[in-house]
Amino acid sequence: MFAQDKQVAGLVFDKDSKERIAKVNIRNLRNGQSVYNTLKADFKISARPGDALVISKQNYFNDTVRVPATGDMAVYLKAKSIMLKEVNVRDTILTADQKLQETRKAYSKIYGSLAHKDILSIGPNGAGIGIDAIWNMLSRSGRNATHLRELIEQDYKLNVIDQRFSKKLVQQVTGLQDPQLSSFMARYRPSYYMVTTASDYEFINQIKSNLKRFQRNPNAPGYVPLTP
Repeated sequence: MFAQDKQVAGLVFDKDSKERIAKVNIRNLRNGQSVYNTLKADFKISARPGDALVISKQNYFNDTVRVPATGDMAVYLKAKSIMLKEVNVRDTILTADQKLQETRKAYSKIYGSLAHKDILSIGPNGAGIGIDAIWNMLSRSGRNATHLRELIEQDYKLNVIDQRFSKKLVQQVTGLQDPQLSSFMARYRPSYYMVTTASDYEFINQIKSNLKRFQRNPNAPGYVPLTP
């Protein structure tokens, strides 16, 4: 079958990053031969000029290329999802955790009991009554402080969601522009649990799945959750 074929060599690259990618399957539709490229991303396959090669890899879109008359091949595959690389951001914008710490400093009195959860406390002079604990239990101010702490924790969770489900990321994944972008983000705002447990791949796939729902009915009224 391969008597008139020659060994065709090539390399496989990521279309966006231009980095080499391995474990890619290359299949010749004419003679049925199928090979995988090496960890260095190169491959060799029996083929003739003009043969159609199907290039496939998990999490990438398949591509079909023709074998050139001369020279080696360079194949570029498009990833199905955006792979987010670790980036160190240095600016004046506080993260959700930094905002929480700043808020706790500003309202340090309401967090005093966190270090004295028990009524009975032990200090340098021996056992005694925890003043902060009594203050929180008996006073109206203490009850207000408890409520304020809950609001601060809730605000923290909202900031965590905003930090990951950012307008820049959603626009990059969906390609939407305002006002459709804002409508989409309001309708499909993720939960705090989703934001803190999903991997980048799962998170972006969820956005893409919601985009399909949005495109089917973009004018439907959205629900904007007030709590995470």
